[in-house]
Amino acid sequence: MNEDTGTDYITPWQLSQVVDGGGIGIIEESKHTNLTKGDFVTSFYWPWQTKVILDGNNLEKIGHLLGCSRVVGICGTHEKCVLLTSELGFDAAINYKKENVAEQLRESCPAGVDVYFDNVGGNISDTVISQMNENSHIILCGQISQYNKDVPYPPPLSPAIEAIQKERNITRERFLVLNYKDKFEPGILQLSQWFKEGKLKIKETVINGLENMGAAFQSMMTGGNIGKQIVCISEEISL
Repeated sequence: MNEDTGTDYITPWQLSQVVDGGGIGIIEESKHTNLTKGDFVTSFYWPWQTKVILDGNNLEKIGHLLGCSRVVGICGTHEKCVLLTSELGFDAAINYKKENVAEQLRESCPAGVDVYFDNVGGNISDTVISQMNENSHIILCGQISQYNKDVPYPPPLSPAIEAIQKERNITRERFLVLNYKDKFEPGILQLSQWFKEGKLKIKETVINGLENMGAAFQSMMTGGNIGKQIVCISEEISL
């Protein structure tokens, strides 16, 4: 939505043009040799409309797990914290709107933080980075707290936090999902296997109707969803 980030891997949405995003659909008619009527397909560039003609080459058929000793989540409601610890297997959860994040993080991770999946930026990320260990790693997925600011992406760290990063040799690597297209299929297969085995749980917030797309997007951006925010646009398969 911001044209001043300097990124080139996803172009900003344009006025008077159809908005797009990740989506799943069912093939109704196909002239592509690898796709037939009834196939479920997904695309990272799915237009927000009920029916669409897409290039078959841009579609993919939908065809404590990695050794962390402690997993701690940070979210904005008590309901989400309970969900993380009672259903999703997190060791602890911190409500950043109600609790002192620095104190709770020290209690939850007394040995420090080794890996931080950063999707928020700002004060939360500064607090986590200040408690990270030497040779630890930041997976920079997003910076939602910074998106409306006139700064490049990824936004620079404050001088004090940058000093901590350099002193402790903390890597901060951008994670761009589009760089791993060759891993999409094996990744989906692995996630599906974990799901079937009960090792992975899926949470979704579903709203029916294309006319509710804007409300769903706004809710997602303000933390109203639990799990993946989905808008179901087909009456035949409304959830």
